[in-house]
Amino acid sequence: MSSHTPILIVGIVGSLREISYTRMAVHIALAGAAETGATTRLIDLRDYTLPFCDGSGKEAEGFPDLARLREEVAAAHGIILGTPDYHGSYSGVLKNALDLMGFKEFEGKVIGLVGVAGGALGTVNALNDLRKVGRSLHAWVVPQQAAIPQAWKHFNDAGELDNPEYEKRLNEVGREVARFASLLNAEETRRFLELWERAMPNPGGEGR
Repeated sequence: MSSHTPILIVGIVGSLREISYTRMAVHIALAGAAETGATTRLIDLRDYTLPFCDGSGKEAEGFPDLARLREEVAAAHGIILGTPDYHGSYSGVLKNALDLMGFKEFEGKVIGLVGVAGGALGTVNALNDLRKVGRSLHAWVVPQQAAIPQAWKHFNDAGELDNPEYEKRLNEVGREVARFASLLNAEETRRFLELWERAMPNPGGEGR
């Protein structure tokens, strides 16, 4: 990690269950990010009283937890989104939280995706839908993702997995988010991007 830019990775738990396999999966992914030296923070949507997004832009009125959520996500360099599979897509509570935020919180950030499912098919469609959301928010979604099918079989009460391969996949999502976030926030990368934006257009590039 760059000594100049402390990297913060947050994990958003898109589940409201008291005993949540999604929360367990996000914890493991954040542990992978922490292994790289990043600071991590779990954002559990159970701890936030949020309004429904109505598109008015006034949803924050009377909901201090929304301002807190926006501030915490905006402060992060990388974000891990965790979701259960509900009817072949991601959860409504995560959708609402994402709709209440926007470019200010996500643009230019690195996003990693993890999901859990009760069935054997996993959460491929849910994670693909989240990948589209990340692109729409002008975020960088890492190629690596992790889906845990039949999560109830593989997690114990302590949040530990019985399958080392699943744990490895979750860890790697966290590590990838932290690595790319560190790269994007390195001083050398920032200087390169600034020079690129100020560069003169190629005088010989037109008309070819």
